[in-house]
Amino acid sequence: MKRLLVTAAAVLVLSTPAVPSSAAEGMPGATVRPEGGADPADRKARFEQWCRDNPEKCRELKAKAEERREQCRADPEKCRAELLARGRERFKKADANGDGRISREEAQKGMPLVARDFDRIDANKDGLVTLDEIEAALKTLAGASKGKGN
Repeated sequence: MKRLLVTAAAVLVLSTPAVPSSAAEGMPGATVRPEGGADPADRKARFEQWCRDNPEKCRELKAKAEERREQCRADPEKCRAELLARGRERFKKADANGDGRISREEAQKGMPLVARDFDRIDANKDGLVTLDEIEAALKTLAGASKGKGN
C-alpha cells in the first residue's frame, strides 16, 4: 500500500501541468518557482492564510481531499490507474509535435517537474524523454522510497 501511494504521488509530481489547476481557481500554493518546484514552507503558509481567509471553502477542499483519500484506500488500483491516465494525458499535451517524445523545451512548457529532473529521467541521454522513461523513473523513485522504509 505504501509503495502504491508513493508511486501515485510520484505520478502527480512528475506530471504536474505548467499551470496547476489550483492556480485557475485562485487556490494557494499555485505559485511555482522557476526551477519547477514550489517551496513547501511558502506553499503551506499561503494555504494556511487562504484557509483563514476562506474557512468554508477550506473545509470543503479538505473534505473533498479526505473523500478522495478514502476512495483510494478502498480501491488503490483504480486510483493508481486514474493517476497514470492523467499523467499520460499530460504527457500527450506536452508533446507539442506528437512524436511520442518530449524535448526539454516541451517539458518546460507542459511538464515543469519533468523538466526539472529531465537529465535523470532521460535514461538513454538522447535529449528526449518518452513516457516509458518517465514510468521507469517513477518505478525507481518508488523502489528507493520503499527501501528507505517509507
